[in-house]
Amino acid sequence: MDTKTRYEKLVRELNFHLHRYHVLDAPLISDAEYDNLYNELKRIEAAHPDWVTPDSPSQRAGAKAADRFAKTRHPAPILSLANAFGADDTRAWFERIRKLDARVEQAQFVVEPKIDGLSVVLHYREGVFTQGATRGDGEIGEDITINLRTVRSIPLKIPVNRKQSSAIRVPDYLVVRGEVFIPIKEFEALNQRLAEAGEKTYLNPRNTAAGSLRQLDPALTAARPITLLVYQIVHAEGGGIPTSQWKILEYLRALGFPVTDAAQRFDNLEDAIAYTETWDTRRDQLSYEVDGMVVKLDDLDLAAELGFVGKDPRGAIAFKFPAREVTTTLEGVGVAVGRTGVLTPYAILKAVEIGGVIVERATLHNFDYIAEKDIRVGDRVLVKRAGEVIPYIIGPVVGARSGKEKAYKPPTTCPACNQPVEHFEGEVAWYCVNAACPAQLARNIEHFVSRGAMDIVGMGTKIVEKLIEAGRIGDAADVFTLTREDILESVTKKDRKVEKEPPGKIAENLLAAIEASRMRPLNRLIAALGIRGVGETLAGDLARSFPDLGVLAKASAEDLQQIEGIGPNIAEGIVDWFGREANRTVLAKLKRAGVWPKTPKAEGAKPGGAFGGLTFVVTGTLPTFSRDDAKDFIESNGGKVTDSVSRKTSYLVLGENPGSKLDKAKSLGVKIIGEEELMRLAG
Repeated sequence: MDTKTRYEKLVRELNFHLHRYHVLDAPLISDAEYDNLYNELKRIEAAHPDWVTPDSPSQRAGAKAADRFAKTRHPAPILSLANAFGADDTRAWFERIRKLDARVEQAQFVVEPKIDGLSVVLHYREGVFTQGATRGDGEIGEDITINLRTVRSIPLKIPVNRKQSSAIRVPDYLVVRGEVFIPIKEFEALNQRLAEAGEKTYLNPRNTAAGSLRQLDPALTAARPITLLVYQIVHAEGGGIPTSQWKILEYLRALGFPVTDAAQRFDNLEDAIAYTETWDTRRDQLSYEVDGMVVKLDDLDLAAELGFVGKDPRGAIAFKFPAREVTTTLEGVGVAVGRTGVLTPYAILKAVEIGGVIVERATLHNFDYIAEKDIRVGDRVLVKRAGEVIPYIIGPVVGARSGKEKAYKPPTTCPACNQPVEHFEGEVAWYCVNAACPAQLARNIEHFVSRGAMDIVGMGTKIVEKLIEAGRIGDAADVFTLTREDILESVTKKDRKVEKEPPGKIAENLLAAIEASRMRPLNRLIAALGIRGVGETLAGDLARSFPDLGVLAKASAEDLQQIEGIGPNIAEGIVDWFGREANRTVLAKLKRAGVWPKTPKAEGAKPGGAFGGLTFVVTGTLPTFSRDDAKDFIESNGGKVTDSVSRKTSYLVLGENPGSKLDKAKSLGVKIIGEEELMRLAG
């Protein structure tokens, strides 16, 4: 056998034994035998470094990453799940989706553990692991490929389990989703070793695993006992993929991926609920931490057709287990000021550990909640981690009171700007509506320049903060008076952007983006102002009803309530915003800067516009429209834009490099058009 053939055989054999050891827990050879094979592999690679392939076991340790992780866009949204806190919530979810599609009545369900770990997305091309990323915001994650290679339960090449997968075609391009975690016993052993060495120990397995995968040195990641379980196919090209969640799990297992043994399929919801509830009291039997179970429709086509609510798919629900509760002392109440001026109280606690996390702050929801629960400063309070994520105060332990506790009253002025706060009848929130409030200014500017608003590319958080600190920006309108020198002063050599392009180029690009934003339509400007209760949808309705900001500023609450979806409180809030002197100053400055878009009234236009009653999905890169521009164009003509293709989709607007939405549209017979045809449809 020649050396090259021997090398290729070693790679296959070692990956096979790694899979037997780390995934199946059923090794066929001893550690010493494995070490001998591995050392032989290393000797050959040292003599022939050009033979080293990405799936070689030696590549799991990797090399040092760059000083930051690159960002990568997922081929399909990596979604979260809505929560159900008990059987009744789960039944309510079932009733909601049953009303949308009667086929749900006969559906089967798959129940899987909801692992308390870090969600990762793994890419395989021609069966070889090529990229791995964190979930990120669901659309863009961090590229942590170099660290994921050190996780020994991740196959570097599939199929690993050759006997089971011999009859299965591996897709040319396969993207799977799994959960990375540290097993409980391994975590405890790790902490024991650290304690014995006099080093700092970790609080919980989940955060330890997540932090380990974000290490800049992959050797540190490799030193942690990290593993994973895979449960979803995100995207596939070439090769038939099952359309049943249960069969997906079997398919993934056959390909050699680690898959949970705790999943079960049921013919009806009640059996699924009964099985789920049993795990509440026996979750400690699992080798990893879970915060609930996930109940999924087994029919993935049906689940896809049900669509989404926000970013939550309707076809699955997370059945959350009750969180653990502790008591501690409420040492004070702080008040945070949000971007839209909402004042939110939070508890300042005597530090306490809840489920492995040290908690010193917790939410108090709102001021009415404090009054209703009679929560006093100095109280012994019961703290809960809702969904084991967000700590909040359940209430006081009244029997523990000494008489020294003090009742709390909401502030009458904003803690950041000392301006009077407002409270509208029937609402629980208290507001600071001063647009120049320093606590809100940075967040207001960030919102103003964000993608869904004025879309000023390149104006990130650090630049905004430095411009404010330097006194160059006092309100949103000041963005349009910035000079090249102002921007250069806000960019330092420590900024990451400077590593890619010189400060002068950054300034030129930002000034160009600011200039381009002057042409944004009225609805985008209204949304950018950050008026309480006015999001993108309502901003569009206001822009269609009022030709410019000057006319909108003069509208009465009665005028505003003529628009569907605007009630008394929102109307009053809009009127109040435009009535504030500081806000009127901002409007005047915008007008002087030439940022004063108008919505022309189309004479004799059909109700709803040319796209009235039509639903569009946009995929790929269009020739001239950005994604937001296309959305504005469609909505301005009365159409609706959604993120997912379904039988209710009227048109798929297709650009270059489309995603899986194109295949979905073809399978459902949805009409596919380009940007030019879209414009022709609008007349």
